[in-house]
Amino acid sequence: MSRQEVVSELLPGVSTELLKALHILTRDGDLNADARRKLKQVAHLLTLLRPAIEDVLSRFPDPIIADAGAGKGYLGFLLDEIFLAPAGKGSILAVEARADLAERAAAIASERGKSRIRFISGELSAVELPERIHLVTALHACDTATDDALFLAISRRADHVAVVPCCQAELAEALKRSPAKAAVEGALFLHPWHRREFGSHLTNVMRALALEAHGYQVTVTELAGWEHSLKNELILGKRVQRENAAAKARLAELAETFGVKPKLLVQLEAFTPAAAPSPAG
Repeated sequence: MSRQEVVSELLPGVSTELLKALHILTRDGDLNADARRKLKQVAHLLTLLRPAIEDVLSRFPDPIIADAGAGKGYLGFLLDEIFLAPAGKGSILAVEARADLAERAAAIASERGKSRIRFISGELSAVELPERIHLVTALHACDTATDDALFLAISRRADHVAVVPCCQAELAEALKRSPAKAAVEGALFLHPWHRREFGSHLTNVMRALALEAHGYQVTVTELAGWEHSLKNELILGKRVQRENAAAKARLAELAETFGVKPKLLVQLEAFTPAAAPSPAG
């Protein structure tokens, strides 16, 4: 199978010229092993996102997708190419803190005539975004940047959210002082490596519970095979109700047991929600 055929297999309908502009393909249309792994991850993510995107496209005249920690814009460009452009509606707000990456991606969007995608430079918590967002995505947003994406989804009443966390280190430090450490003689997180891994797992468990507490039906799954990426956990949320008291209680109990409070919980405690529409609105 040629490299061009590999691209066609992984991303049907995507322009090879766009992939060249994004430097996923070389000028000659070649695809190296690293790029193939990257494409396979994104292709699988797009498959998992299809129900959410088709849902918002069917229910709203001009759905807004926020791509947090957009990086070079791979996900945003492909969302547009595969879903929004064929539908003839919707827009993508790609937020990236690194100004050079945002400027480069904006230039590609302009050159390629991608008017439905806009790149915004700045921290997610500081940039100006619409009050209503329908889908929030974050692919490998590092550490608490994933919390910022989840807070954006909850606070803007997004109908769907999909995040692939990356390098979450926040709770590893907090676990050094955890009251649970004495209870289990530190066995779960005595060693720094275990503390980091346990903290990462606990972070994502609490993120999923926070989504459930705020009315989301949550699925946690594998993004792709481990041979493609070690940052492989995908958290999907679909808003189905206003809140879930049982999930909120479990989250509070978990936070108290381990004596930790990740950034997302701090943000949510300080958040005063406006009168929110029902999930169907």
